Amino acid sequence: MAGKLLNLGFGNAVVARRVLAIVNPSSAPMKRLREEARQAQRLIDATQGRRTRSIIITDSGHVILSAVQTETMAQRLEQTRLEDASVSLLEEDKP
Repeated sequence: MAGKLLNLGFGNAVVARRVLAIVNPSSAPMKRLREEARQAQRLIDATQGRRTRSIIITDSGHVILSAVQTETMAQRLEQTRLEDASVSLLEEDKP
């Protein structure tokens, strides 16, 4: 999945292979995670001033806020991974 981007909405994207989790922001642990990331300067706000509807956690420890629903983000990530798997299969078939 080298170079494949996951659309976060409003012209923002993240490299899909770096995403570890996409979570709902409403629970208390996720609110604490957001605040800890803010204090550690690892928080990236990609909401463009809108309500946070999903939190993306990356392998670098960054926490990204998005205004796109968690389910939509998960579908986009799955689609990106399926596209990458099909490209890998096509490359293996080449002589």
